[in-house]
Amino acid sequence: MSKPKVILFDAVGTLFGVKGSVGEVYGAIAQEFGVKVDPKRLDQAFHDTFKNAAPLAFPGAKWVEIPEKEYNWWQAIAKSTFAQAGVLEDFQDFPAFFNRLYGYFATPDPWEIYPDILPSLEKWRYERIELGIISNFDSRIHSVLDGLELRKFFQSITISSSSGVAKPNPKIFTKALEKHQCPPSQAWFIGDSLEQDYRGAKAAGLRPFLLQR
Repeated sequence: MSKPKVILFDAVGTLFGVKGSVGEVYGAIAQEFGVKVDPKRLDQAFHDTFKNAAPLAFPGAKWVEIPEKEYNWWQAIAKSTFAQAGVLEDFQDFPAFFNRLYGYFATPDPWEIYPDILPSLEKWRYERIELGIISNFDSRIHSVLDGLELRKFFQSITISSSSGVAKPNPKIFTKALEKHQCPPSQAWFIGDSLEQDYRGAKAAGLRPFLLQR
């Protein structure tokens, strides 16, 4: 197997993940606002909502508009999650709760790096392989990577919210490779989603690797 010029990665579920579960984090912060809900029920509601949501991408949006659009997109996800869990009406001030929740996920506190990641990144950096990220995430990824001390490994970060297109659309892979001036044939992509990562990267001409955690 020839060594690639560039290795690109998915972020959440590949490099790092939520400590415990999304339901546990959502539930813990909801309890700060006087709302009690079973974390397992909340977690299932979140995954159902997230799975059926429109892509986190805003084609044609101006750069200054994107932060507000990201915030509103996630607020709709959170509202639907708590509505499905049957406790949305229990909040006295849902906007205040969501503001706290959204800010918390911009910090390193709810996240953990998978144990195989740092040795792998160190190895590839030592081999002078360029590394990058392609994620269907929002601009909070920059503060998360800084907080987890991962930012230093990556030469590029390409996210759906500011790219106007989300995985598995091949265009987001093309946008990322342009930052490295690298043809798809000389790039690998590693991710944990069969549809978004493996099939998306393959359709774009990269060599895909499906990570099953």
